[in-house]
Amino acid sequence: ILGTTVIGTANVIGPNNYLENMTIGERNDISHSHLVDSVLGNENHVGPFARMRGHCEVKNHTKIGNFVEMKKVVFDDGAKVSHLTYLGDAHIGEKTNIGCGTITANYDGVNKFHTEIGKGVFIGSGATLIAPINVADGAFVAAGSTCNKDVGPDDFAIARAYQVNKPGYATRYHKKKDNK
Repeated sequence: ILGTTVIGTANVIGPNNYLENMTIGERNDISHSHLVDSVLGNENHVGPFARMRGHCEVKNHTKIGNFVEMKKVVFDDGAKVSHLTYLGDAHIGEKTNIGCGTITANYDGVNKFHTEIGKGVFIGSGATLIAPINVADGAFVAAGSTCNKDVGPDDFAIARAYQVNKPGYATRYHKKKDNK
């Protein structure tokens, strides 16, 4: 526990946590996580192995699960991100669910861009949201989608390439690899 960290009452802060310049509310459960320069509200579950940095603001009754990284994110009441996800430069609305393996692609190599996700949104596993992008209230993004256009209220976005199977190509690949 370092810097200007302030911790409220009735928190469960397990071993192997790193807390620096944090403001932590009440009745949170934090496990094996690295939290820096951010605000954590009340009754949140964080970790194990979550990373929060760059001035995140996590409201109340949220879940930030294992191997989730957040940078400069506002995470509203009741939002959930359970595992293996990167959220950067984003606002996540109330009661939104972010699926496993989701990425907000916020950096083009020169500039950072913002992702806005509304209330009650469902983002399927393995989705990539290419910022700048807005996903409006009630929208649903199908698993495996790569979205680079805004998704309207209550829209269902599917953005996948069609699968093409090339019979015998794996054998050809393995032969090339073995000959090197």
